[in-house]
Amino acid sequence: MSSPVTPYGQDAKKKEVAVMFDRIAPRYDFLNHFLSLGIDHLWRRKAVSKLVAARPELVLDVATGTGDLAIAALRLNPKKVIGVDISREMLASGRTKLKKRGLDDRIELLDGDSEALAFPDAQFDAALCAYGVRNFENLQAGLSEIRRVLKPGAMFVVLEFSRPSVFPVKQLFGFYFRKILPALGRLLSSDSRAYAYLHESVTVFPEGEAFTEELRKAGFKSPTCQRLTFGITSLYTGQA
Repeated sequence: MSSPVTPYGQDAKKKEVAVMFDRIAPRYDFLNHFLSLGIDHLWRRKAVSKLVAARPELVLDVATGTGDLAIAALRLNPKKVIGVDISREMLASGRTKLKKRGLDDRIELLDGDSEALAFPDAQFDAALCAYGVRNFENLQAGLSEIRRVLKPGAMFVVLEFSRPSVFPVKQLFGFYFRKILPALGRLLSSDSRAYAYLHESVTVFPEGEAFTEELRKAGFKSPTCQRLTFGITSLYTGQA
């Protein structure tokens, strides 16, 4: 998988991602909901619903950010949700949010790299990742690590942006991502780079069947892909 060229060089994608998200952390939740017109709530609920039948007790949320998906995962009534992320400022914002909501005893947010998870083999009953896999510096390394820490048969659920193919959604989506999103990001967060990067990273991400093949390569069984909201985002699943 190729990656967009970054100010830090192509081999330092992880560093750029951490720095970008550290910068936008104070406004991230507002921007996330505002720029997606609130549809992100529906997408997260859809992802969590894939795990209802499994009734997982210990859930891992990779690239958790401020913990929105981890919070949504509490619908599963697990004993605990652990979220990991490389952005310390995002984690700090998330911990503040959890404490205000009285959820810090059910969700733990940890500084962690998806490509080197600090957990033993076969620890988790399920794993989730929302809009984070395209930021992995080494996609296969990250996916393989997630599979390693899952119990045999446990499900991994991924939400990731994709590129609509149907007119006029394709054209509108492309214009919004290329022009409107960076402008709004600059206006509301003083950081247009993070939202320009969003378009770049979505453009090069191996979506659809290409990503289900990446899941297979990492050892996940029976991977699936479901397009949501005219193909703006895709919901993937795979079993460890």
